[in-house]
Amino acid sequence: MTDVRIVRWSPARMRARLDDVIAVYKAAFLDHHEDDPVRAARDRATHARRHFDRRDLRAVAAVTPDDELVGMTYGLPGKNGQWWHDVVAGALPEGTAAHWLADCLEVVELHVLPGYQGRGIGRDLLRELLRDVPHRTAALSALELPGSRARRLYASEGFVPLLSHFQFPGSGTEYAVLGKELPGRDADDPPRSAPAGQPARVP
Repeated sequence: MTDVRIVRWSPARMRARLDDVIAVYKAAFLDHHEDDPVRAARDRATHARRHFDRRDLRAVAAVTPDDELVGMTYGLPGKNGQWWHDVVAGALPEGTAAHWLADCLEVVELHVLPGYQGRGIGRDLLRELLRDVPHRTAALSALELPGSRARRLYASEGFVPLLSHFQFPGSGTEYAVLGKELPGRDADDPPRSAPAGQPARVP
């Protein structure tokens, strides 16, 4: 993977590269799982713009030497009043929801272009996204395809199922909601993060 760098991106950088971010998402996911990937990509871009306006966004990109975006991931702290957070919290027992979602980084997207898959880029993106995260847990939703490359990655990185065969409102697609315990930080410690746009140190 010597020709691909893993770098932190700021919210401003994600906004500037929105078209590239959505193109990766479309090629890696929508083209394979949506009946109308063009419309789905357009809808997703609307949601992404709102996400990229948040200062607490954490984003990581995989780029080639000529700055082509070939993979990306981003996450946001979960909060009451956010759609994904509230839907998942409402589907879990109260104590389980409190444990997993009260202090959680929600992994919104993680995608790698098909031609670059199978090279460890997705794993490096995920590890960098979660490195030094000042939260107790991370959570995400993935298609209910237990043998898929994505599900194998998440399982090998310590994510466990919180919900299985779960359908979000308005969708007939089945998802698994997965969670992972993180080292977190003491309550008195300040949040830690690497400077946005700097090369990441990937294990």
